[in-house]
Amino acid sequence: MVTAEKDVENKEYRLPREVKDALQVVASEWEDVIDSKALQVIPLKGALTNEVFQIKWPTREGGPSRKVLVRIYGEGVDIFFDREEEIRTFEFVSKHGQGPLLLERFRNGRIEEFIRARTLSACDLRDPEISARIAAKMKEFHNLEVSGLKKAWVWDRLRNWLSACKRLDLAEEAKSFGLDAIKDEIILLEKSLSRDGELIGFCHNDLQYGNIMIDEENRSITIIDYEYASYNPVAYDIANHFCEMAADYHTETPHILDYSKYPGVEERRRFLQIYLSSSGEKPGDSEVEMLLGDVEKYTLVSHLAWGLWGIISENVNQIDFDYMEYARQRFERYRQTKAKFLANP
Repeated sequence: MVTAEKDVENKEYRLPREVKDALQVVASEWEDVIDSKALQVIPLKGALTNEVFQIKWPTREGGPSRKVLVRIYGEGVDIFFDREEEIRTFEFVSKHGQGPLLLERFRNGRIEEFIRARTLSACDLRDPEISARIAAKMKEFHNLEVSGLKKAWVWDRLRNWLSACKRLDLAEEAKSFGLDAIKDEIILLEKSLSRDGELIGFCHNDLQYGNIMIDEENRSITIIDYEYASYNPVAYDIANHFCEMAADYHTETPHILDYSKYPGVEERRRFLQIYLSSSGEKPGDSEVEMLLGDVEKYTLVSHLAWGLWGIISENVNQIDFDYMEYARQRFERYRQTKAKFLANP
């Protein structure tokens, strides 16, 4: 739905004055924009942490509209990540041709270059051609040399998020989700999964379909939104991507997960073969199988992480999403698969 800014003043998604001012600064740099104040606002669905809008301005002589993306940060979500660190990552990644440019910042958000590509849908993740391109792009992303200590940061993140959960007034939820026992689960997973020589790369850590775009003309893939990005085991990032295939955030029940859509073993193996070979060397069968096993184990870490995220989000985020039910499903999946994946740690 495209709505003129003047028509959305009384809507819940109307833009704050500081955002309008920042947009006017951006638009004033373009000589072909007829009126920097005559913008159109298109709210985009599917974001679970921020409010996201596409902004359009008409141009002279009937030319294509100028477009940008506005991202307004969700209230209270700074508990999940360091915004300044995320902006530094955003700028670094964009300079290396991996994402949109940063055009302007305001107090609680930013304006980004609009990429003329479409955001993937849930079913796109299962398309063999698109999936192959995602695998190659993930490998490229993981090879970025970003400043910071190359280690598995996910364990610190789990402990921090668990502590955040316990600081909230969650007596009933803590009992139902077994938060008191999760500390021991984190210790168990870290001990079972960590090993010398583990592949560590710069990971996105939230590679759901809404954070992947494809150019329909040249079929190139762009990974966007780096709020959770950090160094981590690449198996964790891939595991998280596979888990996201169970989700569709554009249904009437976006919080419901369908694990029948989790990729089968041959689909996973194909993805990993493409991932490992995209750097130019053909991987051996043993290398593929080892990574396949690691990825399966790291799905457990993904379930714990996003389960904790859901509990915190329910208490700090105003986006219309059943975060608590989402958390329940992730913890339940953890319990269902733990014995299988840790049988031979």
